[in-house]
Amino acid sequence: MDDSVYVGNAGDDAPLDRGWLLGHFKDVDDPRHTSAVEVKWGVHPRGDQRMQWVRGEARTALLVLVSGRFRVDFAGRSVLLEKQGDYVVWGRGVDHSWFAEEESVLVTVRWPSVSGYAVTRE
Repeated sequence: MDDSVYVGNAGDDAPLDRGWLLGHFKDVDDPRHTSAVEVKWGVHPRGDQRMQWVRGEARTALLVLVSGRFRVDFAGRSVLLEKQGDYVVWGRGVDHSWFAEEESVLVTVRWPSVSGYAVTRE
């Protein structure tokens, strides 16, 4: 078996790292380890929300709706993703938060992959 190839299932693997499939947080010998990009398979129950706003964002992000109804909030503006394939992109320095209006599945791509944004539960 080639150690530079990983085959998995997003639904099975996502819960192992809060939904994140690729990024700096994977072991360095894992083919999913990279500082270039992060990819997430996000499954959010209705009413799920980010506990704190992301402020001083150092990454660019792409969020694509697979299913459900999902709101992304920015300072002075909200974007509603409600049709499969709806997406939003924002750049560095854009503060944001989010709320799952219905049970939602999303694919998120962020670049580069940097630490420091996880919200800890109290």
